[in-house]
Amino acid sequence: MPPIGLKVRLLDLSDDPLSLLYVAYRQCYSSRWAGDMWEEDISDEHKASFIREMMNSGHDSPLEHVKFTFAIEGVSRALTHQLVRYRIASYSQQSQRYVPMERFNYIVPPSIAEDDILREEFSRLMEEIQRGYLNLVARFKEKGITGEKAYEDARFILPQAAETKIVVTMNCRELLHFFAQRCCQRAQWEIRTLANKMLEICRKELPPVFENGGAKCERLGYCPEGKFSCGRFPLKEEVIREKG
Repeated sequence: MPPIGLKVRLLDLSDDPLSLLYVAYRQCYSSRWAGDMWEEDISDEHKASFIREMMNSGHDSPLEHVKFTFAIEGVSRALTHQLVRYRIASYSQQSQRYVPMERFNYIVPPSIAEDDILREEFSRLMEEIQRGYLNLVARFKEKGITGEKAYEDARFILPQAAETKIVVTMNCRELLHFFAQRCCQRAQWEIRTLANKMLEICRKELPPVFENGGAKCERLGYCPEGKFSCGRFPLKEEVIREKG
């Protein structure tokens, strides 16, 4: 039952995403059929330039046609409780009902990992919860309750620190929204780490869309968080005063 680290792997990406976005955007402004435009011999440089122009104009809806699917491992249930709030997405998460947690891994927050006393206490509590889980499963077995029927109730004592695995599919528009919120310094540390890893992958695969992705302040040039600002960028009010 050791601590475990984060892993993110890109499983799938829409075929030829650059061309797909290009013809989707073009369809909005052309009398021609996207099926014919798809066959045109257009350079990737031109497609990328056109997509950037459309995004800079604020036209985002065609971004929903391209989807990324990620395999994520080594994250806590605390993280996935936040992640699944992004509704325009698909999720397939490891079940604690069908998968026995007889030796569950767990995530240790940095603030605890760097303190010897806190780390020792945290580990002790994880071991205690593990023993409690095993005792519940054993008691259920004595009563003739096994498998998922036992696991579904024994899991109620598992901590939010328990490690989980999840497959996530999001379109480009939702990914940009996710990055804008979760790459922010105000985001919880674990989901911010995940968001930055996913953003790194997206930038590599589709630069025209994600090269300016990230926290809202990086795109806006100011911080919209008011009194909660981390100080990396000036506040919106400060920018307005300076320009005024």
